[in-house]
Amino acid sequence: MRLIIGRLLALLPVLFGLCVLSFALLASVPGDPVTAMLGLEADPAAVAALRAKYALDDPLPLRFLAWFWQVLQGDLGRSIQTGRPVLSMIGAALLPTLQLALAALVISLLIAIPAGVVAATRRNGPADFAATLAALCGLSLPSFWLGILLIMGFSIAIPVLPSSGHVPFLQDPLQALRHLALPALTLGAALAAATMRMTRAAMIEILSADYVRTARAKGLPARRVVWRHALRNALMPVVTLVGLQFGQLMGGVVVTESVFSWPGIGKLTVDAIFARDFPVVQGAILVTATLFVLINLLTDLLYTVLDPRLRSRI
Repeated sequence: MRLIIGRLLALLPVLFGLCVLSFALLASVPGDPVTAMLGLEADPAAVAALRAKYALDDPLPLRFLAWFWQVLQGDLGRSIQTGRPVLSMIGAALLPTLQLALAALVISLLIAIPAGVVAATRRNGPADFAATLAALCGLSLPSFWLGILLIMGFSIAIPVLPSSGHVPFLQDPLQALRHLALPALTLGAALAAATMRMTRAAMIEILSADYVRTARAKGLPARRVVWRHALRNALMPVVTLVGLQFGQLMGGVVVTESVFSWPGIGKLTVDAIFARDFPVVQGAILVTATLFVLINLLTDLLYTVLDPRLRSRI
């Protein structure tokens, strides 16, 4: 509880600083949201009325204080482009992003952890070389290029999976999984490459530890030594990497969501930037930053589950 309360208190100045920085940067972006919405030939009276509605002519500090006061009340404002509440727009985009992030993370772990363990236990062998080469290719290939290749292969050459769109899981689970497959595989392959390298490096270090040699000397089966004793301790740096990856995914992977027309937070933010819809951009930045910090907090708590020694240090 002390850890949770301390981290939550530390979250407040971080989010406040992020609010100030994002508001100032967005205010310095060239372009007028009212002009982007109404066009260059709009009626001056309509332009003036819309600017007054959103207080765009007020000094920057007053605009920030007014917006921040709304945030403290749980109101992220309304979209300049659509007039809808920003919170509802982000909420609608959050579920598809969560589905994509979880699916990509599961795919990456299913690939990376077994591959990393096999590469470490067969160090400098053919399996290690193949896994390392695959990880290098995964890190080197741009995600948008891999996504386009998957679309060409599984949507055009062999039309078995849709290339774009999103179907709610509760509406049609099978179609939802079919639409989720290609974007999740695109992201999962890139995540698996980094996770596999981390797993391999951690396992190599753990397998040379004294307690692993003692377990082997006692006659424990090699499979039990590797998967039960060594892997659990090797997961500590992997958990850190996975937590950061999941936080980034929840922030919205802009390129992948754009390639597959996935209606997530990343695509929502990009569309809002092009439309100069600053309330949506500010709300999306605030929500994704909060999610990122909370996921890091959960990662720290998971450390105490994997390593009981840390509980005595808190």
